[in-house]
Amino acid sequence: MINNKTLSPSISDGCEWDELKTEIFSPEEIAAGDLRVAIISELIKARHEKGLTQKELETASGVKQPVIARMERGTTDPQISTVIKILASLGKTLAVVPLEQKKL
Repeated sequence: MINNKTLSPSISDGCEWDELKTEIFSPEEIAAGDLRVAIISELIKARHEKGLTQKELETASGVKQPVIARMERGTTDPQISTVIKILASLGKTLAVVPLEQKKL
């Protein structure tokens, strides 16, 4: 269990997650995590839209159901080839697009 005395004052005062994650992670780590969540969320959404179970998606994609389950739970960092196999079987693909630049 975390002792509030070991945390910085802003953390122990009950700050929001967005504040906390900027103290723990670099901007690059946050962006990578956000991208991973967005991709997996779209994968889950597409599977639900098709009305497929994880087992049915295994049959369609060739990716084992336990791997799909770990991806959907966020407990694994899948290879791009695995994500592409799953997305292709759902009628989807990945696209490389410019990042939105924040104005200073």
